[in-house]
Amino acid sequence: MKKKVVSGLLCAVMVASLTAGCGAKNTQTQETTKGSATAETTSKGAEAQKEEPGKEGKVVNIYVWNDEFKARYEDYYASKLPAGYTVNFVTTPSENNAYQNALDEALLNQADAKADDKVDMFLVEADYILKYVNSDSTLDLKEVGITEQDMSKQFDYTKVIAQDTKGAQKGISWQGCPGLYIYRRSIAKEVLGTDDPAEVQKAINDWDTFDKTAAKMKDKGFYMVSGFDDSYRTFSNNVSGPWVNGDKVVIDPKIEKWIEQTKNYTDKGYNQKTVLWAAEWASGQGPDSKVFGYFMPAWGVDFVMAKNSLAKAVADGGKQEVGNGTFGDWAATTGPESYNWGGTWLCAASGTDNADIVADIMKTICTDDATMKKIVEEKNDFANNKTVMQALAKSDYKSQFLGGQNPLQMFYDAAEKIDMSKISPYDQGLNESIQTAMHDYFNGTVDKDTAMKNFYTSIKEKYPELKTE
Repeated sequence: MKKKVVSGLLCAVMVASLTAGCGAKNTQTQETTKGSATAETTSKGAEAQKEEPGKEGKVVNIYVWNDEFKARYEDYYASKLPAGYTVNFVTTPSENNAYQNALDEALLNQADAKADDKVDMFLVEADYILKYVNSDSTLDLKEVGITEQDMSKQFDYTKVIAQDTKGAQKGISWQGCPGLYIYRRSIAKEVLGTDDPAEVQKAINDWDTFDKTAAKMKDKGFYMVSGFDDSYRTFSNNVSGPWVNGDKVVIDPKIEKWIEQTKNYTDKGYNQKTVLWAAEWASGQGPDSKVFGYFMPAWGVDFVMAKNSLAKAVADGGKQEVGNGTFGDWAATTGPESYNWGGTWLCAASGTDNADIVADIMKTICTDDATMKKIVEEKNDFANNKTVMQALAKSDYKSQFLGGQNPLQMFYDAAEKIDMSKISPYDQGLNESIQTAMHDYFNGTVDKDTAMKNFYTSIKEKYPELKTE
C-alpha cells in the first residue's frame, strides 16, 4: 500500500539550502524546544476500510507549530485514517525560530530514524517556505501522487510559492490568506454614522483617508488600531523587493512607511501601544475595548478574533453562555490596501514511510470540493479553491461573527491580487526582528538610530551570513 521513499537528506545540502543551518542552536533555543514540543496522538479510524499497515511504520508524524491544522485534520480526515495507524502531531511554537530549529534537527536525523520516528509531513509558513521547498527535505508532490489536475482550482500564488527553482511542486495548502480590515460596527455607527461596509470603506479607502478617520476615532475616545504591529502586513506584503538582495539586507520604502506611520500613531494616541498576540492586544477584541479595527486575514477572523470575542463558556443546566458583547459586532471591508498574511503549506518529508497516507490527507483537506466547502461553512476559513469560493461568495453564506455579513467576495478579490514574488527565506526572522527592534522606538525609550542598530545586531545573531551595510 505504501510507497517507500529513499531519503536524500544530507547535512551538507541542508547547510546550503536551509538558512537555520545544521543544528546551529544556542542553549536557550534548545531548552525552549524541549520545553514546548508536545506529541499528541489522534485516535485511529476504526471504521476505515483500507488495508492494514505493512512492516514499515504505523505512526504518521506531522510537525506543526500550533493546533490549527490539527483541528482541520481531526474534523475532516481522522475518520478516514486506515486501521492500525496513528497520527502524531509534534508541536513546537514558532517564536524565535524554535519550530524551524526543532524541525531542522528532525529532518537532519531522518535517514537514521526508526520508522515510527520519521517525519512524514510537516507544515511551513509563507515567511520561510522557500527554505524548505528549495531543499532535499521535501518531496515533489508528484512522487506521492498529487497531480496538477488535483490542484487546478487553487489560487495561483499558493502553488507558485511552493515550487522549487526547477518548478517542482513541493507544498500544498487548503487555505488562502487575503487580508481585510475588520472593524467594530457599534464604533463605526458612533463615529462615522454608519456600519455599512461600503460606506466604512470610503472612510479608509487609502492611507490618507485612513489617517483622517484615525483622528476622528481619537477625538471620540477610540483607537484606530490596537498597537504597533497591526498594520505591518499591509506594508510588508506590498514591498518592491525582497528583504535580502544577494547577501545584503534591504529595508524597503514600505517598511520605512510602516515605521513612520506607527510612530506617528503612537505619539498621537491613535493606538494603545500593544504588541501583537499579547493579552492586551487580544483584549481589544473584548467588550470593554475602544479599538475600532484590526487588519486580519480569514484565518485571523476565525482562529483568533472569534475566540477572543467569546467569553468563557459557563455551564448552566446543560446550556452554555457564549459571547461577551462583541461577537457579531464586527464587519469586514477591504481597507486601504490589499495584502496577504500568512498561509500554511503541507510538505511531504523526504524519507517518509507513509507517503500514501500523507497524499490522502493532502487530497482530502486541500483539494476535495466538498471538504473545502465544509471548512468555509463550519470554520469561516477561506478555502484555496476558486470554484468553491466563487459559489459561496454568491450564496447566502453568512458569518455570524461578522454580524451576518458575507465577506467572501472581498476576500476572493484580494486573493486574486496577491503577489508573493518578493518573499525570501529569511522573512520570518527579519519581520520579527524589525518589529521587535522598533517597539522601543515607538515607546520613546530609544531613538530611531539606536533601534536600527539593535535590528542589525539581531540580524547578525540570527543570520551571520547576511550583510547589513
